[in-house]
Amino acid sequence: MPRGLRIFNQHNAEAPNFEQVFHRMAQMEPNLDHDVSWFLLPSYWAKMVVGLISFLCFANSYDGDFVFDDSEAIINNKDLRAETPLGDLWYHDFWGSKLSSNTSHKSYRPLTVLTFRMNYLFAGGFYPVGFHVINIILHCTISVLMVDVFSILLGGLQFSNKGRRLNLAPKSSLLAALLFAVHPVHTECVAGIVGRADLLCALFFLLSFLGYCKAFRENKEGHTFSVFWVLVSVVLGAIAMLCKEQGITILGLNAVFDALVINKINLLELIRKLLYKDKSLENAGLLRKGLLFRITLLMCGGAGILYIRWRIMGTGPPAFTEVDNPASFADSLFVRAINYNYYYSLNAWLLLCPWWLCFDWSMGCIPLIKSVSDWRIIALAALWFCLIGLICQALCSEDSHKRRILTLGLGFLIIPFLPASNLFFRVGFVVAERVIYLPSIGYCILFTYGFSLLSKQAKKKKILAVAVLGILLINVMRCALRSSQWRSEEQLFRSALSVCPLNAKVHYNVGKNLADKGNQSAAIKYYREAVRLNPKYVHAMNNLGNILKERNELHEAEELLSLAVQIQPDFAAAWMNLGIVQNSLRRFEEAEQSYWTAIKHRKKYPDCYYNLGRLYADLNRHIDALNAWRNATVLKPEHSLAWNNMIILLDNTGNLAQAEAVGREALELIPNDHSLMFSLANVLGKSQKYKESEALFLKAIKANPNAASYHAVLYHRWGNLDLAKKHYEVSLKLDPMAPGTKENYNLLRRKLEQLQKKGGA
Repeated sequence: MPRGLRIFNQHNAEAPNFEQVFHRMAQMEPNLDHDVSWFLLPSYWAKMVVGLISFLCFANSYDGDFVFDDSEAIINNKDLRAETPLGDLWYHDFWGSKLSSNTSHKSYRPLTVLTFRMNYLFAGGFYPVGFHVINIILHCTISVLMVDVFSILLGGLQFSNKGRRLNLAPKSSLLAALLFAVHPVHTECVAGIVGRADLLCALFFLLSFLGYCKAFRENKEGHTFSVFWVLVSVVLGAIAMLCKEQGITILGLNAVFDALVINKINLLELIRKLLYKDKSLENAGLLRKGLLFRITLLMCGGAGILYIRWRIMGTGPPAFTEVDNPASFADSLFVRAINYNYYYSLNAWLLLCPWWLCFDWSMGCIPLIKSVSDWRIIALAALWFCLIGLICQALCSEDSHKRRILTLGLGFLIIPFLPASNLFFRVGFVVAERVIYLPSIGYCILFTYGFSLLSKQAKKKKILAVAVLGILLINVMRCALRSSQWRSEEQLFRSALSVCPLNAKVHYNVGKNLADKGNQSAAIKYYREAVRLNPKYVHAMNNLGNILKERNELHEAEELLSLAVQIQPDFAAAWMNLGIVQNSLRRFEEAEQSYWTAIKHRKKYPDCYYNLGRLYADLNRHIDALNAWRNATVLKPEHSLAWNNMIILLDNTGNLAQAEAVGREALELIPNDHSLMFSLANVLGKSQKYKESEALFLKAIKANPNAASYHAVLYHRWGNLDLAKKHYEVSLKLDPMAPGTKENYNLLRRKLEQLQKKGGA
């Protein structure tokens, strides 16, 4: 044993030169760096290089928009707003729904939502730059931490006599950290704001691991491990889980690390002794070294964390549909098993060759394997051939160094992936690039170890190093390209068309993006393709029906919406849109029934109450209309259209005092709404409150100077004819085809001419 160096529970008083210690250690134990032809940098330089390169990969995503799931998790999430009590975050899921709700996905990530809320409050609104910058910083920080993590996983855990951890694999850890930092599969986590859950989880995951390693730095009392740091590791694991569910797996990995690295257990030998009840187990030293005690602490901590989460979440499983994860709904156990394994092989391929990346892999993107004659079975065979080979080497190799690295690599590859594997519960996706952020640690370990073996055999090591450098450079460029695709929904959705042309959701999202930009003709094409690929895609039917309704193609719109509610009877939005179409077709009784069905399935539905009020107004059921619009404003106080319709209806029916009261109430709630100002100004003008009316008219015109109708009404009613003429001319300039305005303007001109003639006489 070299002096001045302590391995876990051994130490000496003298402290020789570090280089001598390192040299002696390399002679005693196989060293990965000995065979790796790579750059050797001091620790701080290695970290700076990794941090800088990880920043360059994703820097161009800093000014991207909110895309895809960001809308639901951030923009539409009430938990981000200051008026929502902080305590609600602990009882809501990631999307802002109550965990107790049947529609909740049960994704419990309150600490991630808290960081979104801080972003929102500090920025003073939904400005995506701040959100993106935090994500980039998090990935850079994680990549830098990876240098330390890989130095332990690849070089072992050893300390100097001063308690400083030694990096025994500086070249290997740098290579592995670079592989992690520039892996293109991480783009979704970094460039997509919702990916912050994975980033925060990974950060505390790594801190938990490093904290657990600190437990074996000998303390002043000379104890071989620190219970305090073990407990800190458990707490950090709990924090990781509160960022994303995968975080809990670090406790299992800490236990694996303890057994393999701290206690140097040979798993195969241990299994044999357990099977044959070998008495030599008593002398294994497990109790003496405290392994069982530490594993008990980890297990108790993990069980406690899971129990608390279970109590908060409730016992009901998350609600997913067949389109989210079709294999999990297959009746045949064989079909489920074979497709789950095919999904694993696709995840492995994304780690090996991250070229075909897609924001969503569901909705027919990966057709089910239903028989052994499907050629894709080859992928399963290849995956298990590689895994079984690696497992055999990890268990049976006589080289303890090789056993340790392969087992740790497989552990970090497989264990963090288990929550997404469908083995314990159904998940809401087929393949998701974000869930292999943590498993990629294992991939980087195995890649680096494979590179060291090739370097050992290769005669021209520089060529091999150049090849790996080329892979890193290609990955950097791929990251930059993929980050640019994540900057806007249009680029993101279109990039998926070539990767997953059979994915109905991809076509749906392209169509939705086009519709939002006003390109309805192109949107119809993509919506139709989405429905063709998935004839039960009710959201595509609903959106297509909406566009057809606006284009006055009412009969086809009705067919689509009727089919949508037939497939999904509780689809409230489709029921409401069906009611609008039936109203346009003057089938009022059916429309009323559709509206009430929508409200039955979504009790807090202000837009549906608004449309119901319009129906009642068309039927001259004024009291019912006012009640429906009042319900809309109670549920959504900023519902400007409902307020406006109440004011106009009361005005038209001669209830000026009531119309004025409603108008003033509305403006208190929405003080900057120019349409409300205009409606109330009209009412005040009819009530002969001209000064107040004029002030509101001018305020409405200032807020929206291009509204022709605002200019048309001003001044004519109370006889200020010269000013009225001026504003009529402004109105006609804005809208020359407005028939009522032109008619009133001509009447006003004739009246002014008559007055001038009388004055001249």
